Amino acid sequence: MSNQIQNPKRIYDLKQRTARFGANIILLVKKLKQDNINKPIISQLIRAATSIGANYMEADAAESKKDFRHKIGICKKESKETLHWLHMLSVAHKEINTELRNLYKEAHELTLIFSTIFKK
Repeated sequence: MSNQIQNPKRIYDLKQRTARFGANIILLVKKLKQDNINKPIISQLIRAATSIGANYMEADAAESKKDFRHKIGICKKESKETLHWLHMLSVAHKEINTELRNLYKEAHELTLIFSTIFKK
């Protein structure tokens, strides 16, 4: 993706990684026209995708283990929801499936990471 924020090294810092993921979602959807199909999908996708990073920031500043686990659970839920909206967008826009596939892969990896953290 030409506008995608790139980093040649793998990002293990979840603050940076989730922020970069949300930014990449925003950059992608800014290229799409706002019609009756796109508008609700884009709105939901942006909310879910950017919520992952926001909730991770809250988890990082949690006041207790219970609070931390709750916020990580929200990160997991939001990343799973993001997978759904990326799939819906791929149905509506087959022409950008390569870009969507990369974002889907990242959302899936984030889901696995937060699932693992949640279980521990």
